[in-house]
Amino acid sequence: MNEPSVFNGPEVSMQKDCKNLDGVEHREWHNLYGMYQHRATAEGLIKRNADQNDRPFVLSRSFYAGSQKWGAIWTGDNKADWSHLAISTPMLLTIGMTGLPFSGADVGGFFGNPDSELLIRWYQAGSLQPFFRAHAHHDAKRREPWVMGEPTLTHLRRAVLQRYQLLPFYYTLYHTASLVAYPVIRPLWAHYPADTETFALDDQFLAGEDLLVKPVTAPGTTSVSVYFPGGKAQQWYDVSTTQPTDGGQRVTVPTPLEKIPVYQRGGSIIPKKMRVRRSSSAQANDPYTLVIALDTPKAAAGGSASGDLYLDDGHSFDHQTKGAFSRRRFEWSGNTLTSKEAPAPYGNPNIAAGALTLADSVTVERILVWGWGSKPTKVTITEAGKEPRELAFAYSEETGVLGLRKPDAHILSDFTLTVV
Repeated sequence: MNEPSVFNGPEVSMQKDCKNLDGVEHREWHNLYGMYQHRATAEGLIKRNADQNDRPFVLSRSFYAGSQKWGAIWTGDNKADWSHLAISTPMLLTIGMTGLPFSGADVGGFFGNPDSELLIRWYQAGSLQPFFRAHAHHDAKRREPWVMGEPTLTHLRRAVLQRYQLLPFYYTLYHTASLVAYPVIRPLWAHYPADTETFALDDQFLAGEDLLVKPVTAPGTTSVSVYFPGGKAQQWYDVSTTQPTDGGQRVTVPTPLEKIPVYQRGGSIIPKKMRVRRSSSAQANDPYTLVIALDTPKAAAGGSASGDLYLDDGHSFDHQTKGAFSRRRFEWSGNTLTSKEAPAPYGNPNIAAGALTLADSVTVERILVWGWGSKPTKVTITEAGKEPRELAFAYSEETGVLGLRKPDAHILSDFTLTVV
């Protein structure tokens, strides 16, 4: 918990006017204590494991300004109740805006016993929040995903898989937070400050700038009202159907038990890892899928989109000490996709030195283009240092989805892809 606790006291902690040996009241140092213990633990682990060159993971319930440097935090002992699920979104948005990007709430609620519907809805919301952890009091009933049987298991598995697929996207958001302090999840007004409809919204959030999320937070809910920011020129694609919706309007959308409303911003490119694995470390050498949502669906000129992918070895400090990292910038314009190192302050100016090495299998395996206008005649890719190749593709007139198969360009390579 990382704060002084007195469980049999009136405040479940030391009284605020208790003084330490220096005469400073407890109200002044309660949260500082948590931050310093968090820091000391992280620094101790780094020193103890210096020969292994591993980053520590330290989770704290008590935090203060500066805690973000040392590890993740969570919102404390919540309850298996719909109201506690609902309040987790504004709590985490607030924590993010105050400078602590790596935060989450106990999925399912710490105290009490969620029924299957509450557990499903909490997994769906938690899988898209910065820190995703199911947790419970030792007196609570067992609630592992398989305990409640089907169809609960299938719904929970779908939420967990969604998280694993989006890990490259969220890892990139953490890199952004480390450089320029943007929260991982953000209130809508952070990116749409001229849209007054976003000012009072705290039941929706943006993951980065590119995913719009509306958690379902009431029992028996079969539809919810979603506000799409940005005006009519902004498109939002339903990630489950790929169908676009104009911004600047509120729409009632269906939310059967298997669905949480999630929309990808038109004009964005999101990297994913789609292979089913049991852990993130098992994904290390897997290829990537790029999901490109065009800003102008089915436009004759093809539209545009961009997005980033941050890469390092995932466990060591070599990204700091040896410059072993890369941040790829993907840009789609008209009918052409390019991949290159991102400019400052995000990219690595010394990437050509080769400090970061990844397995040959870490390629772009698949590209999906949402909002494409017509069936192409030819798709070619030119990877740096290699001859151009034609790619197989599939196109759906009904959905406007163009699928490009086996680009197989290494993720660290510059390449140009053209659709004719």
